[in-house]
Amino acid sequence: MRSIRVETSAATILLTEAPAPKVRDRQTGEIAKDAVSGETLMRIGVVYIEDGESSLILVTVPESGVSEGLALGAPVSLPGLVARPWESVFNGQERHGIAYRAAAVTPAAFPVPVGA
Repeated sequence: MRSIRVETSAATILLTEAPAPKVRDRQTGEIAKDAVSGETLMRIGVVYIEDGESSLILVTVPESGVSEGLALGAPVSLPGLVARPWESVFNGQERHGIAYRAAAVTPAAFPVPVGA
């Protein structure tokens, strides 16, 4: 399926879950690797706030893209954020969703209010 670039310039993104290795197979504990580079993939949780609405999302980031200085509750930037719709059948049940991936996660600043 096609990846869709996510424009984040008007959003506030806050880190809610610290980076941790993404598990590919829960039964074996196998850690997910990038199909091209073989690099370990990390998973982070963020709250994405834009136009008065918020969503909790999980984002996959390559291990080399995880910056130092990240703090829970602090704003972050997700350069190269893309969304990819997915669907699968597991035990006869159809499942679907949106997977998010970014090139990196870096500390950011809170937006400055208008008129401040």
